[in-house]
Amino acid sequence: MVEPSERRPKAVLVAVQLPGVSDEAHAADVAELGRLATTLGLDIIGRISQRRDRISPASVLGGGKLRELADWTGGDGDTTPTIASRDKAQQRKDRLAARDGDVEDDDALEVDDDEFPDDDDDTIVDEPSDGGDAPRRVLPPDQRAEVVVVDHELSPRMQRNLERATGAEVLDRTHVIVEIFHRHAKSREARLQVEIARLSYVAPRLREAGAGGDRQRGGIGGKGAGESALELDRRKIRDRIAELRRELVGIEREHATRRASRQQQRRVALVGYTNAGKSSLMRALTSSGVYVADKLFATLDTTVRALRPETEPRILVSDTVGFIKKLPHELVASFRSTLDEALEASLLLFIVDAADPTFRDQLQVTRDVLTGIGAGEVPWRLVLNKRDRLDEAAQAALQVEYPEAILVSARDEADVRRVRELIVAFFDGALEVEEIFVPYAAHAVVKHVYDDATVLAEQHGDTGTAYTLRAPKSVLQRLRERIDAAG
Repeated sequence: MVEPSERRPKAVLVAVQLPGVSDEAHAADVAELGRLATTLGLDIIGRISQRRDRISPASVLGGGKLRELADWTGGDGDTTPTIASRDKAQQRKDRLAARDGDVEDDDALEVDDDEFPDDDDDTIVDEPSDGGDAPRRVLPPDQRAEVVVVDHELSPRMQRNLERATGAEVLDRTHVIVEIFHRHAKSREARLQVEIARLSYVAPRLREAGAGGDRQRGGIGGKGAGESALELDRRKIRDRIAELRRELVGIEREHATRRASRQQQRRVALVGYTNAGKSSLMRALTSSGVYVADKLFATLDTTVRALRPETEPRILVSDTVGFIKKLPHELVASFRSTLDEALEASLLLFIVDAADPTFRDQLQVTRDVLTGIGAGEVPWRLVLNKRDRLDEAAQAALQVEYPEAILVSARDEADVRRVRELIVAFFDGALEVEEIFVPYAAHAVVKHVYDDATVLAEQHGDTGTAYTLRAPKSVLQRLRERIDAAG
């Protein structure tokens, strides 16, 4: 597992382009994987990509590309899990010495003959080389990658084979996302949810990770104490997950009580792909100190604030966890309580980074996740964010493609007001333009005029002020009632 530090570990990205995946989509997936790795604190120094009919069940890549990957890490490209004899150990030592000029850790190649009685035991044969016999590239040790990040979910066997071939730490996409969630979780609820996801990911990989490996050969026929120890480790994880879930149920019960108290209130949930600008828009709409950062999964905790300026009755706005392609099932299940904010909202605002060329796929991911949790029928509006990063031609094209959407920038106050008007109009009806006269005797109502409506013009007279307002019909009616009550 990669730990945060001042020094950024070097990493290589690995991805396979399968049939049916376009070059553009594949490039977008690799770029997103790079952003995930960077968010995790890795320094990307290389990328390995290969077109294949299917992912290799042994090592993801073919033999040639596997050796190319090993060149980045200083490995030998060999997926054989054991060294069967001292002769083979010496041969491997000689190969590494020829490449690096020296072998720093001779003890790593020491082999006990009794430990490997059968040369053919547990040997995995990789696919034939597809890279030819090109000369191997040798990188100095300080330039080699320490981590391999794969844009696919790896089985324990794949992960161990890649680690053998590269000599580096291997992380799949799921592991990276879970680790990012772990580092960004702030509330008790989020930390519990992430720990459940991490343990669910680790449990099936205990054997491959070598847990209790020195005991697995104990007992008759390799059974007994060693196998019981492994099962004990897994049972500890199951018990820990059960304990976390019980604690999480208590927290969710408290959240359910709070949601029930808001049941009759008007609620809006901001949903969308990670880093689409939800928190920035939330901060602008509610004048709150919501955490904002230009990185993936900066927000993992649901935040609920009142729309500002406040309406009557109030409208509550929720900022939710962002979605991502291939979001691990463990995280979807763990964050179900967080996603319930979207399920119980009266209106969903789909926030999209319109400057991202793959935003259409991201929008589809958002819809799929929401449909999966049962929120597919909740009314929604599309907000194309980050307008400031687009030229006029691109903006015009988007308005033609999405005529019902609103194109905004969360940094533009006028655009934020447009989003606020869209929200208010959903609850209070279509906007109308009318003139309202406020006597000086009812001057206290002027605050509500500016808070609840858009003032297009005002004209002061001897007895009061005439305001030309744009607001929903119900809002205009409430203002008239306030004026009458004040008079």
